[in-house]
Amino acid sequence: MTDSAEGKICDRGFFGNFFSVNSGINAKIFFQKRDRLRYWYSIGAFNTLRANRSIRLAELASSLPDQSGDSFSSNETDSDSFMRDDDDSIPQSNPIFSTSDDPEEARLEAREFGKYLLAKSFFDCREFDRCAAVFIPITPASSVLSSLSPEAQTQTPIKATKGKGIANVESPDSMPKPHSPKLPRMSQKSLFLALYAKYMAGEKRKDEDSEMILGPVDTGAAINKELVGIGAILESWFDERISSGKYDRNEGWLEYLYGVVLKKANSEDEAKGYLIKSVRLNPYIWSAWLELHSLVPSIESLHLIIPKLPGHIMRFVFHIYASQTLSEVTADVQKLLDDLDRFFPHSAFLKTQRALLHYHIDQFQETDQLFTSILQRDPHRLDDLDHYSHALFVQDDMPKLAFLAQLATATDKFRPETCCIVGNYYSKKSEHEKAVQYFKRALQLDRSFLAAWTLMGHEYVEMKNTHAAIESYRRAVDINRQDFRAWYGLGQTYELLAMNHYALFYFQRAASLRPYDARFWQALGKCYTEIGRPEQAIKAYKRALSSGVTYIEPTSSFGSGASDYRDVALSAELLYPVAMLYEQLGDTDECARYMEMVIATEEGEDEMIDGDGPDEALGTGTTDTTSLARSWLARWAFAKGDLPRAKRLAEELCEDGKEVEDAQALIRDLTARMEKGGR
Repeated sequence: MTDSAEGKICDRGFFGNFFSVNSGINAKIFFQKRDRLRYWYSIGAFNTLRANRSIRLAELASSLPDQSGDSFSSNETDSDSFMRDDDDSIPQSNPIFSTSDDPEEARLEAREFGKYLLAKSFFDCREFDRCAAVFIPITPASSVLSSLSPEAQTQTPIKATKGKGIANVESPDSMPKPHSPKLPRMSQKSLFLALYAKYMAGEKRKDEDSEMILGPVDTGAAINKELVGIGAILESWFDERISSGKYDRNEGWLEYLYGVVLKKANSEDEAKGYLIKSVRLNPYIWSAWLELHSLVPSIESLHLIIPKLPGHIMRFVFHIYASQTLSEVTADVQKLLDDLDRFFPHSAFLKTQRALLHYHIDQFQETDQLFTSILQRDPHRLDDLDHYSHALFVQDDMPKLAFLAQLATATDKFRPETCCIVGNYYSKKSEHEKAVQYFKRALQLDRSFLAAWTLMGHEYVEMKNTHAAIESYRRAVDINRQDFRAWYGLGQTYELLAMNHYALFYFQRAASLRPYDARFWQALGKCYTEIGRPEQAIKAYKRALSSGVTYIEPTSSFGSGASDYRDVALSAELLYPVAMLYEQLGDTDECARYMEMVIATEEGEDEMIDGDGPDEALGTGTTDTTSLARSWLARWAFAKGDLPRAKRLAEELCEDGKEVEDAQALIRDLTARMEKGGR
């Protein structure tokens, strides 16, 4: 049936019969007709009618006089109507009218069903102000006058700060308490829809007020001006629920929204408390779990918060998700993921979490295999594919990266994930201007998309635009202070500017977030060396050695290129700086010991695996670093009088083809001294 045919049935069939009735219509016929209109709307909504058709039907359903209005008093209501005020008349088992198990909430939801459908239609069409006004009427003239009054301008509780361009909201204790409007009695579902629509309207206006990405006046100071009013309404609502003894009958949605408001106001502890209440009341509000996750800065905080969460399956899903984002890859997390896999063997979400766990510990081949299997099962799923593009980037797998970019673009070119994938593709081709263009496009779609800020910072470093790079990284850490890549990028950028004390601070933040990543301790050791603190530098390098995974810097000026990760117990690139630091401290014997270890990294041990033959040797072979170590040992042996060993090391240098001139000069000196000693 076409839309026009359905419209004729609704408009002529129903309204023709309705308005042809004589003026002696009674309440029973009236409410039966209204119920029928609601039924038509529900059918239209479930069959995905066009947005304007759904709004029209909802407006008609909500424009009829209410049961409690002047035209129809409660005495005129028929006993069979579901609009009666007693509990027995409410069709609680009918999910069209109510989904609440609370009789009072069910009664309220049934009464406002038509208005709720209208508000939900406005929300689906992104007309957030109209959605909120269905339940919270606003007088346009008064709102405009209040916003223009001098008193309102002097009592603005939200302010933007200078410096990093962060939009800060004052804490609730320091906020002037706005007058909470007197709200009509409504269900929790309708109140949440109205207040969340106000929140989304504020976010929409905030995005409209924001300037061009990293433009000349883009300070990131745009704010959501609806937060204070929403917070005041929710605070008074919670006070009323507590005083009336109904707080235990809450459904969790309003707790979630108040937690979001408190988080925006930088009241993180209070926000965490309300979000925990939300998930305890309704464990299926995944948005509450995500907001709670953003308030967990470390593994220690996660372990403290887990016992406070409900004993529900969503708690285990949250535990896996939080552990993955915090890069905690332990046997317990893997076991928990295996247990959930048995219940949901085909869950793309769980498979993605497993792939990201491998990604965070730099096991890119396993990440590639898992994401490939996910795409084979669901080729149009774009969630988290930006991480997959990072893994392909690091592996130098240009064909797969190009295919992924084409697939994502064909699926939805206006998704932030798609823009980041295409940006990584152009970055791999060294077309950094195009890459920045796509990362900016991702941020235009979603300014809170963390990966785009971080990746754009990488590109600006490659373009030698350190100012823009620093601002990009700062925006990233403003969104998520647990983003170790942004902290590390800030450290590298300041290191390029020779501002080593600033770089040291940011490297320390990155190392605190990922204490088992050798890259950050290696960078810390280099910074300590530059600022003249050799003891701390030695400790940092030894911490990097103890991690077992060594990061070898790429040839480009920044680590956004294909990085080399070597899973070796001892790395020449870490051992040699330690040796030189010991020489700087005057401990030549310890320096010589570390130089010997540098040379030892050339020879790898052949390991037998299950008797199938030798595995790939772990040795690095002769490198510039090992040649420098061999040259130092040759001179040290010469100074100690061990002339035969010094000559052997010098000859090895000549065979290596590195440091040849120094080796030949040393051999001449050795030959002359040995001949002199022979006489």
